[in-house]
Amino acid sequence: MMLRGLLALLAPFAGPVLAEGFLLDLPIDCDLGQTCYIQQYVDHDPSETAQDYRCAGLSYDGHNGTDFALPHLAMMQQGVPVLAAAPGVVVGLRDGMADEVYSQANAQKVKGRECGNGVVLRHEGGWETQYCHLKSGSLTVEKGDRVAAGTPLGQVGMSGRAAFPHLHLSVRKDGKPVDPFVPSGKTSCSETPSQTLWRDPPPYRAGGLLLSGFADQVPDYSEVKAGTANTRLSAISANIVAFSFGFGFRKGDILDISITGPKGLHLSKRHNFDKAKAQAFRAIGQKRRRAPWPSGDYSGRAVLIRGGAEISSHSWTATIAD
Repeated sequence: MMLRGLLALLAPFAGPVLAEGFLLDLPIDCDLGQTCYIQQYVDHDPSETAQDYRCAGLSYDGHNGTDFALPHLAMMQQGVPVLAAAPGVVVGLRDGMADEVYSQANAQKVKGRECGNGVVLRHEGGWETQYCHLKSGSLTVEKGDRVAAGTPLGQVGMSGRAAFPHLHLSVRKDGKPVDPFVPSGKTSCSETPSQTLWRDPPPYRAGGLLLSGFADQVPDYSEVKAGTANTRLSAISANIVAFSFGFGFRKGDILDISITGPKGLHLSKRHNFDKAKAQAFRAIGQKRRRAPWPSGDYSGRAVLIRGGAEISSHSWTATIAD
C-alpha cells in the first residue's frame, strides 16, 4: 500500500535574525513534514495552561524546547541521526539510559535525568544548545570535542521523560531559555515572526496526519505508534479496517476516514474531536460475511478538517488478488 506524505497548515517565515552571528540548522536528519514533524514548541503562557508561539496548543505547561518527533518507533529503531545545530564544543553528555515510554511506573527512575541520554554544546557569545532523549548507545561524540554544524551527535531515541521517539532541542543564551522561533519572546497570534534563529526557518504546522493504512482488525494504539499496525489484506481477512494516526488535534476538528472497493463497497465516518489531543488515532471497518472479499483494489482516505478546511490528508491502496 502507498502512503502519501504529511500535509498540514503552513505559515511562511521571513528571514532569520543575525543574533551575534548565531544561527541554527535543522538538528535532525529527516525530511521535516514528511519523515518527521514538530510535535511541541516552547510554552509562552505563564499560567498553568500552555500556548506555543502562534497562540495554539502545540506545547505543554513549562515546556522549554522544541520537540522534533518521528511518526513511529520503527523509524527510531532504523536510526535517525541527531545533528549539531551550530558549531560548538561538547561540554556535557550522558548515555546508557533505556529507551522506554515514560510513565508513573518509571518516573522515579528518571527523576533528575528527565533529559535522558543527551549532549550539551557551548557556542560563542554565551549560547548553548541541548539535545535530549537520544537513543541508548548512539552517542558519537565525547566531552571536549569541537563539532561543526551538521556533525552527528547520536540518534533520536526515547530515553528519559519521553512518551514517543523525539529529539528535544533546548536553546539558551547566558543560561536563559530562548525560543528559536521568536528569540525576542514577543509572540503574535496573527502574524508570523519576522526574526528567528533559524538559518532556514521551519514552517509552522498546526497539526496533521502521520500514519494511515489498512488492517484486518482495529489495531492496538501501541501497534499504531510502533508503526506495525499495517497488515496485508486477503480474501479471507476477518475485517477490512482503515485507520489514521495524527498529531495536534484541536477541539472541533473532524477526521473523516473512508474505504472504497470492488462491487460498490463504500464506508465513511466523520470522527469529531470534542477536546484537544496531542496525538490520537481513529478507525472504521467492516466485518467479512461468509463470502470472501472480492478481488481488486481497495482505497483508503483520511482527511483532517479544521474550521471547514482540509489541512491534512492521506490516501492509500491495497489489492486483494484472485
